[in-house]
Amino acid sequence: MKGLTVDQITADRVTFLAQQYWSPDTKETHLSYDPQIIEDVYQGEVKATDFSTRRIVVLELSQYLENYVWPNYSENASASHLLSVVILVNEKFRERVPAWDSFVKHPAPFACFLRHLMKASLDSTEAYSVKEQTHMIVFLNHLYNSIETDLIRDGIAYTVSYNILECLSEGQIQNVLRDFPNWSKAIKRTTRHRKKLQGVELENFDFDTNFLYSLMQQFLKKLSNIPEKGKGDVNEDIVHYCERFMELMIDLESQLPTRRFLNTLLHSCNFLVKCQLSSLAAREEGKLFSQLLHIIKVFGQFEINDNTGQPLSDLDVMKIHYDQIKQLQNTTFKSFPNLTQFSFSSVAAVDDAATLRQYIEQLQDDELQRLCHLMHLLPKEDEGETDRNLLIEIILWKYQRRISQLEAVNRMPLYPVESIIWDDNIVPSEYYSGDACLALPKLNLQFLTLHDYLLRNFDLFRLESTYEIRQDIEDIVLRLNPWETETGNIVFRGWARMAQPIANFSVCEVAKPNVGEDKPSRVRADITLHLSVRREIKQEWEALRKHDVCLLLSISRPKEYPNPDGHFPEEWGIKYVRGCEIEGMLDENGRVIEEGPEPKPVLKGETRTYRVWLDCNQYKVDMDNIKMHANSEDVYETFNVLMRRRPKENNFKAVLETIRDLMNTKCVVPDWLLDIILGYGNPGAAHYSKRENALATLDFNDTFLDFQHLEESFPSYTITCKERTDVQPPFKLTFEDQKSNKRSADEEVKESKIIHVEPYVVPSRGPYPYTVPRKNRVRFTPTQVEAIRSGMQPGLTMVVGPPGTGKTDVAVQIISNIYHNNPAERTLVVTHSNQALNQLFEKVIALDVDERHLLRLGHGEEALETEKDFSRYGRVNYVLSKRLELLDEVTRLKESLGVAGEMGASCETAGYFFLQHVLARWERYLSQVTLKPGKPVNIELINEVFPFHVFFSNAPQPLFHGKSYEEDMEIAEGCFRYLENIFTQLKEFRAFEMLRSGLDRTRYLLVKEAKIIAMTCTHAALKRRELVELGFQFDNILMEESAQILEIETFIPLLLQNPEDGRNRLKRWVMIGDHHQLPPVIKNMAFQKYSNCEQSLFTRFVRLGVPTIQLDAQGRARPSICALYNWRYKKLGDLPHVTSWPEFQVANAGLWYDYQLINVENLEGRGETEPRKYFYQNLAEAEYVVHLYMYMRLLGYPASKISLLTTYNGQKELLRDVVEQRCARNPIFGRPHKISTVDKYQGQQNDYILLSLVRTRAVGHLRDVRRLVVAMSRARLGLFIFARVSLFKNCYELQPAFSLLTKRPLQLQLAPWENVPCHRQNNEQPQGKPVHVKDVTHMSNLVHELYSNICASINAIVALQAGPGAMETHELPPDTGARYDSDEEGNADDEETEESMMIVNEIDTK
Repeated sequence: MKGLTVDQITADRVTFLAQQYWSPDTKETHLSYDPQIIEDVYQGEVKATDFSTRRIVVLELSQYLENYVWPNYSENASASHLLSVVILVNEKFRERVPAWDSFVKHPAPFACFLRHLMKASLDSTEAYSVKEQTHMIVFLNHLYNSIETDLIRDGIAYTVSYNILECLSEGQIQNVLRDFPNWSKAIKRTTRHRKKLQGVELENFDFDTNFLYSLMQQFLKKLSNIPEKGKGDVNEDIVHYCERFMELMIDLESQLPTRRFLNTLLHSCNFLVKCQLSSLAAREEGKLFSQLLHIIKVFGQFEINDNTGQPLSDLDVMKIHYDQIKQLQNTTFKSFPNLTQFSFSSVAAVDDAATLRQYIEQLQDDELQRLCHLMHLLPKEDEGETDRNLLIEIILWKYQRRISQLEAVNRMPLYPVESIIWDDNIVPSEYYSGDACLALPKLNLQFLTLHDYLLRNFDLFRLESTYEIRQDIEDIVLRLNPWETETGNIVFRGWARMAQPIANFSVCEVAKPNVGEDKPSRVRADITLHLSVRREIKQEWEALRKHDVCLLLSISRPKEYPNPDGHFPEEWGIKYVRGCEIEGMLDENGRVIEEGPEPKPVLKGETRTYRVWLDCNQYKVDMDNIKMHANSEDVYETFNVLMRRRPKENNFKAVLETIRDLMNTKCVVPDWLLDIILGYGNPGAAHYSKRENALATLDFNDTFLDFQHLEESFPSYTITCKERTDVQPPFKLTFEDQKSNKRSADEEVKESKIIHVEPYVVPSRGPYPYTVPRKNRVRFTPTQVEAIRSGMQPGLTMVVGPPGTGKTDVAVQIISNIYHNNPAERTLVVTHSNQALNQLFEKVIALDVDERHLLRLGHGEEALETEKDFSRYGRVNYVLSKRLELLDEVTRLKESLGVAGEMGASCETAGYFFLQHVLARWERYLSQVTLKPGKPVNIELINEVFPFHVFFSNAPQPLFHGKSYEEDMEIAEGCFRYLENIFTQLKEFRAFEMLRSGLDRTRYLLVKEAKIIAMTCTHAALKRRELVELGFQFDNILMEESAQILEIETFIPLLLQNPEDGRNRLKRWVMIGDHHQLPPVIKNMAFQKYSNCEQSLFTRFVRLGVPTIQLDAQGRARPSICALYNWRYKKLGDLPHVTSWPEFQVANAGLWYDYQLINVENLEGRGETEPRKYFYQNLAEAEYVVHLYMYMRLLGYPASKISLLTTYNGQKELLRDVVEQRCARNPIFGRPHKISTVDKYQGQQNDYILLSLVRTRAVGHLRDVRRLVVAMSRARLGLFIFARVSLFKNCYELQPAFSLLTKRPLQLQLAPWENVPCHRQNNEQPQGKPVHVKDVTHMSNLVHELYSNICASINAIVALQAGPGAMETHELPPDTGARYDSDEEGNADDEETEESMMIVNEIDTK
């Protein structure tokens, strides 16, 4: 929706009514409720405009639903009132903002509203139009998809419960009870329940029981009235109704709570068969309908037991199928003599569709009817059905053999083809508005089985990748600009960096199928290119690596003048698209050049040939098409373009293969996690408090800084300790409430809040200063300590970390504690981004974790801010160098002991040396100095007979202090531990002596040596097969940024190891994230909105009610700034340092407030502009933001402390252009630290944030409160927001933040006489009166004046320095301030583009 300005909204009739009746701004003067207003608004603003989205948006933004329509709903509400609620809630779902808040807040009218809605949706009197009924179906779908809301779940319970089985015929009920005998109890229970009811209650119960069945019958009636192709036009509204109804059925079938009994009802009325035979399915207008029908067929036949909810194995499915065929054969044997051959045939001989049809078609019409009656295939309404074709299809649907879902997935090509790439129903365009349904699976709250979970994610990941591929293909084809010559050849008038014309393509190998398969086991082809391009581009093509994915395009007959609004492949002649995978480049002898440490051979000339693997499944499909259609051309003889993609965006095939591998493997998810992942059972079952193996005693190591810190961390517990004087950490804590689950309730209450503290001394590791362990210095809050405690316990821990609450510190402490408490266990650390992984890894390095146990996988390791290399090869090099260092120590020890021989030659000889000489001497020493009853030991003897004095002569002296026996013995034992650790490490390093190749050494390191392994979720998805084959194992997973990781990319790391004895060895899963901040990035709006792809597993767990620990004290921002977003959390306070540290106590120089919302009006009549679709810009705000940045720089603020943010990419580009024009080349200003979008800046922070909200016509995607939270929480000391206040202030979702922002003046207030550093306290106002900045022009004049004064001062100083003895002045570098971040790596072409897009300043500075 576009073109709706603030002025239009203000002048709108709805706005006028809102001011009188429901606007929160005029609450005190509201007129009393008038039902005629709702009638007039619905008839005049909604129905009269044909349900215009624009008009509905105006109503919804005015808080019409929350403040007027819903609070005044009653038993006597009109049809217009009902539909007003329906349409406004649907609009909220379309905008993806919370829809049920008003219902939960005022639940009283819900029961009567739901009754009205259900009756209206079944109305057959034409009181409601088809469009109105379609809106009701959409609303019902939202209801059934929101069963996590108690109010809704209770309201719809009887419509999907066991009582709906009463809709079946008597014979069908007998069939069902044969399959599920225990359902007979449910039917009896329904009968007993009905007897207890009477009057209205009985009427309502019967209505609920028949509701969905009646709704299906009404739909089938509408469907049957659609004329056949060529016999009349079809009403578009009816088509939309049918599509939406199919969507409702799909969503009901795809959730176990709604599917359990409905699936039986669906099949009993032969719903799918009737849809398949309908006229709409055969018409062009019914293409989407047919695609939706395919999805509902998949769910209708899903391999799951509807009674137990357990998945069915292939064997179970086969047994059910054989039983059904046998029943059919028994019936035909008894009643149909002409089918004797069918009755005596084996099941496998007659159960395919074609054979079964041949037998069934032998029956006469009356025999078909009799067979259907005998098999109980018809519902009550169809008992007199005579349509022969329908009866045959019903029998076939019930009894034919079907291909298994897994087999279908295994036959599916992984690369997209042209028929899918440009099908808008499957891969929608980027401009999806949310008004229509699509043939896409959805990620709901619950899933049927693990296979269903993987299948939906597989389909959505494949289609999302296809969308990105489509964008790349269209971009490249436009750049190539193909043209057909008179001879029919294709000539490319343009050029593309990422594509090259193919000189020759030939399939060079088609390998025989593997046993049991019908596709080739391997298909290889050679592709020849002429790389007559620039050297760097040629190098890019030559750098294509093994397993890189490329695309093959066949372009033929492009139109001479392509229509930009036409169907792209038709306009530009794209005939075929196929994928391939690089095996390697061929050398001059035609052999594949292998990748390795050796440099590649230099090839002469410009011709290069690549050997590629083609998709075997796709090749079989293409060859079968040629066999079936005599005139079909061979796809593989038509390719004329080879296209590559950026490596970061080209990992889709590896991820799809990983998901498909998981579907083919017996996935073993830990027992304690499976139900929660699927969305069932007790959501708190995996929490440590509910686990039988929860630990009563935990060693917190260095978590607590002192005993007082421990007491503060458990305010609700009674702390007991044997010694209360001078107790020092570390501590072991025993929790009485975790000791036993067998106590009586009274005892548990009595003892549940007691902690026994046991302090202990960490044994000395040696006499050297560097052996003293590094300790934690963070004073964790009570909730942080609870998160650490939970993370140390077995089970699932979910930590919600609001901005600035120390999520990473908590994660690092959990990792450290697990590492020390469970030395034999291995921990996998996974994050969404390399940046977050590196931040976390750097903090782990700083703690007391042995370097040799750390490993960082992936390509982001280079960005670690450390001189040490934690990659695989870096760790191998560390081990090898450490080995030499330790062997030198062994040699020194040998010499100190006077032992002859090469004891330090290898790890093996060092081991023998330890046993024979070191350990023997130590044991002899202990026998001399150990205290024995009745025999005192002279303290001096400990020093005198110590055998390693010479070795430890380089340690601080004296080695022994002689003060007490215990102290000196601890020193001696510490020295021996130091020596023992040397030989322990050498024993571990011995494998590296035996393994000679670098690859073997890295594998050993990964599988055996490393204890803490870090990687991104993408790396885990790409490398799963390799890790599993290596035998990689781990016991714990910690995930940071969990709310930003795609659902499937969160799930895959759980299964990076093979099960042991059929069980997953995973013990702990710690997820840390914030679902109130932005979700995973999904480029296509349809996948984001319709399929809910942006839902992370973390967010879904929160919706399911899995217990979370919310960190409740932030240490990032001033308390006043934190107040702008802390309302979004249950409890979010401030750490003491945000008021005590000097930087927070001192005010912001030259700025009257620490945060301010600045109203920005149009500049020269222009506000928001849209140079291209959805590329929003606002020049007035851009200039205002940059001028405030310039003002701050003139006062002395460092450029590195200021970031410029905006909510749109278009404005980000405009801000960069304005900064380049005004600041970049001026040493006084320079560039700010970052210019970025809010979405890209998540996870980062800066002292001062200048934020542009851009929009002046509609609120846009800032209505997503998660984006608002991120935007408000990036600043530490100062936040200045530039926006059209009249647009944003009344937005319901933004009210809490904007009500605070609008309490301060909406004009920027400055104190230009102040400079950095400021000496004014934050709670003090500047001296004098503020400068009220009226608009951007005023701001520009102010900056110009200030700049002129500073330049004059600089010139005066330079003139003074020019005299005798003056210091030499140096010109400032032209580029002060850090360069801003870029969303993608820039190249020369990008820089040229940016230069050409530069905006000239349009502000008068006179």
